[in-house]
Amino acid sequence: MSIILWIVGFICILYCLAIFLFAGHGTNFYLLWGAIGLFLILWAGFGNRVVSVLPAWLKKLCACFVLLGAVIFLLVEVLVISGFFAKGEKELDYIIVLGAQLKESGPSYVLQKRLDEAYEYLIENAETKVIVSGGQGSDEPDTEAQGMYEYLVARGISSERIMKEDESKNTSQNIRFSARLFNPDENRVGIVTSDFHIYRAVRLAKAAGYENVCGIAAPSHPGLLINNMFREFMGILKDFLVGNFR
Repeated sequence: MSIILWIVGFICILYCLAIFLFAGHGTNFYLLWGAIGLFLILWAGFGNRVVSVLPAWLKKLCACFVLLGAVIFLLVEVLVISGFFAKGEKELDYIIVLGAQLKESGPSYVLQKRLDEAYEYLIENAETKVIVSGGQGSDEPDTEAQGMYEYLVARGISSERIMKEDESKNTSQNIRFSARLFNPDENRVGIVTSDFHIYRAVRLAKAAGYENVCGIAAPSHPGLLINNMFREFMGILKDFLVGNFR
């Protein structure tokens, strides 16, 4: 068991470094993999000593918590995967493109994929309008909404079809603030975001009062899939605990 923990620990640390060096991580969540790897390596060295001094009932209780956590994790990941192939409905009134990191050079990989998916939908559904949603982070040259607007206009989408929501800082705000620009009780709306993000975004929209909403999944970076799936698990857990899924 110690050997396995050592191996998995080093893999986690290498994954953390790979994201930092090559994948364009965008957030600091990837550092969690380094922390997990370090913990596993330390546990491989000292875990047996810790466990040996615990009473039997506490060992069983810890085992139950680990098993319960594993079951919850798997169930949530199944829900996340359920949104991977969402393509929405035809002729929606609006689509909302959720923001992601905007760089000096333009949209990040994640944001560009979302915009490309929105572009394809807008070309195929000429009456649909688009809301680009995202404020400005401390490391961004402009609001994400402005960057998205410029990208779509440059690709030939009429500016008259584009509406900007440029105040939001997270997914929940993307959803709630965008709803000010249309009637969520009546309009048919599609949410364009990364495949791993669809389930949570649609759940948040329904909780925010969107009566007719669906997801439109954009492909994500294959090298970041594990990181994104784990991050999304944490995001869903947080939204559930704070009541955003009411």
